[in-house]
Amino acid sequence: MEKLSHVDEKGKANMVDVGAKPDQNRVAKATGHITLNQETIRLIKDNSMKKGDVLTIAEIAGIQGGKKTSELIPLCHPLQITKLDVKATIDETGVRVNSEARCVGKTGIEMEALTAVSVALLTVYDMCKAVDKNMNLDEVKLIEKTKKDI
Repeated sequence: MEKLSHVDEKGKANMVDVGAKPDQNRVAKATGHITLNQETIRLIKDNSMKKGDVLTIAEIAGIQGGKKTSELIPLCHPLQITKLDVKATIDETGVRVNSEARCVGKTGIEMEALTAVSVALLTVYDMCKAVDKNMNLDEVKLIEKTKKDI
C-alpha cells in the first residue's frame, strides 16, 4: 500500500511540508445541487424569500467559505487564491452551484472549490428552511483539477 501523505511514521495526522515543491498555476472546479420543492423554486425565482436574494447571497457565502477553507479543514494549507468564482442557478429540481478556484501555489486548490460549493448550498438551505422541510443536498463533487508549470 502506498504511504499516506498526511500521516506520520506513528500514524498521527501530519500536515505535509510542501515548501520544496515548485509554484504552479492551479485550477479546480466543483459542482453541487440542492433539491427543492416547486414552491421554493418559485419563491427564489420571484425573489420573494423573506431572507432576501437567495442566489446572490449563496454565491457570496460560497466565496467567503472558499477563502476560509484552511481554517475549516485541519490539514489544508492556506493558499493565495487569485480567483474564486461561485455561480448559483435554478434548474428544474432546485439550485445548482458551480465553483472555480485558482491560485499560484505548491499544492492543489480543490478543497477551496469544494468548500465554496458546500457553503453556497448550505446558505440556500438556511435561507429556504422556513418554507421547505424536504430539501436535499447532493452531487457535491470535484469536476476538474489542473496544474501547469510556471
